[in-house]
Amino acid sequence: MTRRVKLAACQMGPVQSSASRPEVVGRLIHLLERAAKDGATLAVFPELALTTFFPRWEIDNETKLDVFYEASFPNAETQPLLDAARRLRIGFAIGFAEMVQDGAAKQRFNTMALVDAEGQVAGLYRKMHVPGSEMPEPGVTVHLERRYFAPGNLGFPVFDIDGLRVGLALCNDRRWPETYRMLCLNGAEIVLIGYNTPLLLDEAPQLAHLRMFHNHLPMQAGAYQNTVWVAAAAKAGLEDGQALIGGSCIIAPTGEITALATSLADEVVTYDADLGLIETCRRVNFDFARYRRPDQYRRICE
Repeated sequence: MTRRVKLAACQMGPVQSSASRPEVVGRLIHLLERAAKDGATLAVFPELALTTFFPRWEIDNETKLDVFYEASFPNAETQPLLDAARRLRIGFAIGFAEMVQDGAAKQRFNTMALVDAEGQVAGLYRKMHVPGSEMPEPGVTVHLERRYFAPGNLGFPVFDIDGLRVGLALCNDRRWPETYRMLCLNGAEIVLIGYNTPLLLDEAPQLAHLRMFHNHLPMQAGAYQNTVWVAAAAKAGLEDGQALIGGSCIIAPTGEITALATSLADEVVTYDADLGLIETCRRVNFDFARYRRPDQYRRICE
């Protein structure tokens, strides 16, 4: 029997630092409603969807920094989004800054939560490939994720949600082949990705014309080489003075972009994904059970 799922990539225009959580959650609910109206049953929102991309600043005041983090998910301000998922019968993934209290210490992660169509959290992923630096570097676009986030400690889990096998990734993770390979080997059929990507890099202005190409290239390669569907949602537009590229998309296991955002604003793109295409692509080129046998790996490495 043919298995299909309608996927939605819910792109967001800029989230300015002046925006309140309820205001942002209201935007997210509206996007989820648009996705559901178009028949989608699984959606993805961007990385750090609840706030501006605050790692572009050096923040020394811990009280001011804590404002950007969620001490729990859901909480009173974000619960309406999960209630909407249950009302609309649509699952979703959303990126946010997570703060975990470990005794007197605080652990901070760049996190994505997966929520099912019952409005229940199915699982968390914490970003593994944390880019940037701890301090601003001369001539380099300010990107201080390593100052504000520890590398993820949950590995690359794959979750069973509403009859699907779903893996998660965040921003810089999408550029690394290990992300897709680990998720594929863990049984993912669909990979949901959220990202925030600057339009320009001060350290490489000669590569500016390749920014969107380099955004899509690794996701298309990851989808093709690992025979998975990929849905990726961006923040876009001018956010607190920094231009973000957008380019939210849905990619088939063939490597083809099947749906692509065309604006730098709030936008929903959807696609009716045929999960049977995964098996077709595996038969053609990537039969992992035949060509990538663990017992053969062990003999080669010994």
